[in-house]
Amino acid sequence: MSSLLFPNGFIEEEVYVRQPPGFESARFPDRVYKLRKALYGPKQTPRAWYARLKSFSLKSEFVIGSVDKTLFLLSHGGDTSIVRIYVDDIIFGGSSHALVSSFTEQMSREFEMSLMGELQFFLGLQIKKGPEGTFVHQAKYTRDILKKFDMGDSKPMTTPMSTNTALDADEDGEAEFRGMIGSLSYSTATRPDIRFAVRLCARYRASPRTSHRQAVKRISGIRNSLPSLVFGTPRVLLFFLEGSRMPTMLGCRIDRKSTSAHANS
Repeated sequence: MSSLLFPNGFIEEEVYVRQPPGFESARFPDRVYKLRKALYGPKQTPRAWYARLKSFSLKSEFVIGSVDKTLFLLSHGGDTSIVRIYVDDIIFGGSSHALVSSFTEQMSREFEMSLMGELQFFLGLQIKKGPEGTFVHQAKYTRDILKKFDMGDSKPMTTPMSTNTALDADEDGEAEFRGMIGSLSYSTATRPDIRFAVRLCARYRASPRTSHRQAVKRISGIRNSLPSLVFGTPRVLLFFLEGSRMPTMLGCRIDRKSTSAHANS
């Protein structure tokens, strides 16, 4: 759900803008316009839009998340509706079709917006819903970051790290390496198999060297051989949660600090 939602907000402060091209006043070319409602661009706009949406949600008996203030929850007659906002994008769903339809109608009456249909893509996540359940992957995001950092031809790998990988500190930093780490970090949302390797390389994002770039290229290799793993919630969910932890004494090669790792499955 998204269609220029920011202009639905009301700015309380006095904000002035230059006359936009094509709308200049021939009589007063040096004057400025005073905004009467929010527009894309001013820093006050996101807050104005959130304030109006929050007011509307509370009137509609939604409850704001105690930790995540962009999460809105509604319980009614044993059913639950969940709404999540990100800037001017809104995703929502519920356990009742009637509850979802009611929310859609209320939003359409209150705001100028359009319904974009069933969720398929959101913040780099691809969502697929079928008879077996709802599943999420990041295949497109993976292809995009490999292309962005010119690693589309990386040699396919079966593991994200070598068992004898040695990473050391260095004084020579590079912005591109930090960008690669940031992109790979976001992709670990659906790729827990590369999470440890990415986090280890991230320790050196301020001072990367050749060994770090080679390690990142290896991670890109496993992403190239297997672009995505599919995570989901089956309709019939039976599972057991197990956890394990493995500490090591003097495990860090650089400062000999103790290290530990944990895993949940």
